[in-house]
Amino acid sequence: MAGIATACYLTLSSTRRLKTQHGRAISGIPIRRRNLSIRAEVNFVNAEEAKKLIAVEGYSVLDIRDKSQFDRAHIKSCYHVPLFIENKDNDPGTIIKRTLHNNFSGLFFGLPFTKPNPEFVQSVKSQFSPESKLLLVCQEGLRSAAAANKLEQAGFENIVCITSGLQTAKPGTFDTVGTTELQDAGKAGLVTIQGKISAVLGTVLVCAYLFITFFPEQAEKLLQMSPAS
Repeated sequence: MAGIATACYLTLSSTRRLKTQHGRAISGIPIRRRNLSIRAEVNFVNAEEAKKLIAVEGYSVLDIRDKSQFDRAHIKSCYHVPLFIENKDNDPGTIIKRTLHNNFSGLFFGLPFTKPNPEFVQSVKSQFSPESKLLLVCQEGLRSAAAANKLEQAGFENIVCITSGLQTAKPGTFDTVGTTELQDAGKAGLVTIQGKISAVLGTVLVCAYLFITFFPEQAEKLLQMSPAS
């Protein structure tokens, strides 16, 4: 089965082995393996399994999301090295792209206009040794797969990612810091307001239905008072 994860082709091989590609067992936790077409092998676990890796195996959490998502919610005591950073370049081409982005994706989904972080690998190297046990996290799972590829090419040996990212983490799975739940940290912009508006409209319609059902005479009088079309 083939999939795409941020410019990396992934091939899923079904296995229930309890050892990593370097022969190290991970405390009886079944790990699903996805082989990157380049040469790196990335181990994927779910959120509950990731919690055990942190508590039992001493994995360090490396959050590679952009600053906006990280600030909304992140795992307590994690490290933050974004794979993408805000693009503040002012050349004409970038200005046009940023304007288009801000008027669409930025406006509706609250997504910042970003570019690859050229210092990503070096920043991680400055904080961790190649033998460090790293749990890479992002919101949907795609960026962490791409980040894992970069780090394994740079010599890191023990990397695990959460399948489909933090959006799959149930409330209470991790100790968190921020103003929202981890699974909601990717939601911003008009889509969040639209959800609230829909909830209000839904409540109004339900109330109107109940009023017409239980007070039909009053409802009919109100309808008669409304201006004719």
